[in-house]
Amino acid sequence: MELNQESQEKLQELQILENNLQNVLMQKQAFQMELGETINALEEIKNTNESIYKLVGTIMIKADKEKTLESLGEKKRILELRNESLDKQERLFEAKAKEIQGFLRNAINEKNIEKKE
Repeated sequence: MELNQESQEKLQELQILENNLQNVLMQKQAFQMELGETINALEEIKNTNESIYKLVGTIMIKADKEKTLESLGEKKRILELRNESLDKQERLFEAKAKEIQGFLRNAINEKNIEKKE
């Protein structure tokens, strides 16, 4: 079945949107994993009375507990904001994709009706 120019453009737009959506979902998954690790680190540091250490390059150094908690807390806030932003992008891409899918469904149905007549 041959689609008109507008439908072909919409189909290409849908493919690009789906690709962008897949990229957003991969980024979101990576940020969620990092957020989970950050939350776990925060909890472990809060629950210990012992010295803490962190990796700097290939060496481990003693770290100040309060500064590390502050740093991890900030990292957590940033990751949460990034996740929220990616959630918004995901919803926008999904809504636009549904809109284009509806347009294409109508275009295909119209073509089928024309063929039957």
